[in-house]
Amino acid sequence: MEAYGKTDAGRLRNSNQDAFICARLSESALFCAVCDGMGGVNGGNVASSIAIKVISDRIMDVYRDGLSSNSIRNLFETAIAAANIEIYDSAMADENLRGMGTTVVATLVVGRRLHLAHVGDSRAYLVGDSGMVQITKDHSVVQAMVEKGQLTQKEAKNHPRKHFITRALGAEDTVKCDYCEQELDEGDRVLICTDGLTNMMETDEIYRIIQSVDTESVPERLIHEANMVGGSDNITVVVIA
Repeated sequence: MEAYGKTDAGRLRNSNQDAFICARLSESALFCAVCDGMGGVNGGNVASSIAIKVISDRIMDVYRDGLSSNSIRNLFETAIAAANIEIYDSAMADENLRGMGTTVVATLVVGRRLHLAHVGDSRAYLVGDSGMVQITKDHSVVQAMVEKGQLTQKEAKNHPRKHFITRALGAEDTVKCDYCEQELDEGDRVLICTDGLTNMMETDEIYRIIQSVDTESVPERLIHEANMVGGSDNITVVVIA
């Protein structure tokens, strides 16, 4: 499998607080991660950059072909914990960075098996011939309200508190990440993105575009379309196929 990614500041932001990485670890292993920083221009940039560097360094240093699923899960959890404490300590040491944090979606595809860990409301989707399914569950106020039956998914999309997340790297000295595994069928693709894409475009439209262009062009095309309908936030897209 191969990965293609792109990030863009959008049309209304002066800086890009998103960050991403795509890296091949071996012939059979591909690592990707996407982060959406928060906490002011400097803070958001710093948090997402720290997260990408610390997590990717840990994964690349430790990963070896043949690791068990449990070992990969432990690797994700320790890498994310290390990034969390570095962001938290950096914020505590510098008043200008207080309150900074970042989301993360980190994936490792080994052969046709997807390993995924995430914190926050950046998302991963499984894209197949029959449609597109969200793999991650947002750690957000509105998602909690949906689960309690207080909002519908449609209402949640336009709710004034839709940007309020309940988990982020760096917000506290510890963080819990969600982890899952998924076997990929032939032809399946994985989309990882920040909310600058999903807040601008409906899932059906994202799926239509993914199905209509070659995989390498997907990130650029989706970012273009998100900008055309407003581009109100930074936009990052990674596709694995």
